[in-house]
Amino acid sequence: MEHAVLVLNANYEPINVCNFHRALGLMLTDKASLILNGRGVVHTAQAEFPLPSIIRLQKMIHGPHPHVRLSRREILRRDHFTCQYCGKISTALTIDHVLPRHLGGSHIWTNVVAACSSCNHRKGGMSLSESGMTLITAPKEPPHSANYIFGHYLANNQEWENFLKGW
Repeated sequence: MEHAVLVLNANYEPINVCNFHRALGLMLTDKASLILNGRGVVHTAQAEFPLPSIIRLQKMIHGPHPHVRLSRREILRRDHFTCQYCGKISTALTIDHVLPRHLGGSHIWTNVVAACSSCNHRKGGMSLSESGMTLITAPKEPPHSANYIFGHYLANNQEWENFLKGW
């Protein structure tokens, strides 16, 4: 019963995804209200509660905007699980630094790409020009839009789409 619940700020801006236990707790303490159910109800011995899909906080939360953290999973997602050197699609990809760290490259969005193990081995610790390899797509930071940040939940939560557009 670990259903994802979209949490909206008081101005309907998507700010987080939580599980239904947390969402139900926020609703019971009047910190959030139900926007969209669409999943049925949870029965207890004394009561029946809607199983939320989207909740909205009662008070405006002023915090940092959600952003995409630099991680292996997000690099693979950004590159569509495709080796950026040969185009091989796989879930067993490695991360390659375009300009290797020992040559002064840093661990930032514009210097890391998904690579299959054979391309990563062939490139080794060389730069692109030294290895003679080329990138299919130049690496860049993914967008900070809510549609991208929370988009991987859309396959199981189509009802969220209208709430993610425009943010």
